[in-house]
Amino acid sequence: MFKKIVIIALVSTLAVGCASIPMESLERTTTAKKFNPPAEGNSGLYIYRNSFGGNYKRNVRVNGQCLGSSAPYVFFYEEVEGDKTHKVSSGDTTTFGDQLCRNCLLIKVKSGMHYFIKQNMVFWDVGVELVDEEQGKEEVSKLDMAAQGTCRTRRTLGDELHNIQSIGSSLGGLLP
Repeated sequence: MFKKIVIIALVSTLAVGCASIPMESLERTTTAKKFNPPAEGNSGLYIYRNSFGGNYKRNVRVNGQCLGSSAPYVFFYEEVEGDKTHKVSSGDTTTFGDQLCRNCLLIKVKSGMHYFIKQNMVFWDVGVELVDEEQGKEEVSKLDMAAQGTCRTRRTLGDELHNIQSIGSSLGGLLP
């Protein structure tokens, strides 16, 4: 019984610690959820994550510029120049010239329009996809708005294995 309690407490602590990110005020969140038209000559990008998919933070970038790190059930809103192609990326991206960008979406936007880009979590990786406006508005309206901030540095598989080993070592004395 004690073993189960320790494991539940550890998992809960790790989940909360991994996903803590700065959030926008209620006022800014409410304003963004009104889906008012973007400024003249601009387009609006709603980039969101409406699933758990692991409690890990994932970088969100537009044209290589960091918006911040996402977590489950949050969205970002960013206005970009209209009538241009923009690159939205999520997670750790790898680019091979202009030919392939893992975890990226190139999107041609029209001035005055909103676009909804959903992060899809799959195991240790994340992808992005464009969804239709109706679906995007419905899903974003249920989420909280993340504050723009700093992207985390890229972690390697070795970093993750080290973290798991450290946790295991810490638990070694607690479990029979």
